[in-house]
Amino acid sequence: MDDIKIRDYIINNFKEDDVDTIRSAIDESIKEGDEVTLPGMGVFFEIIWNESTDDEKNKILETLKKRFQNKSSN
Repeated sequence: MDDIKIRDYIINNFKEDDVDTIRSAIDESIKEGDEVTLPGMGVFFEIIWNESTDDEKNKILETLKKRFQNKSSN
């Protein structure tokens, strides 16, 4: 139940924002590296995933796999 409230809160926070504001929020969240923003980023990812085609999902998965492999070798 709390997860749905978090999702709704995050979606409602951004529903009136333009693309630049959303991009800025994402960039700032990543730049800060603050774990408090992880739930919001998770909601963003969930939306992207649910709206993606199978080809887009495969591209996302390949990107993640490459990044994970690069991180493990450093």
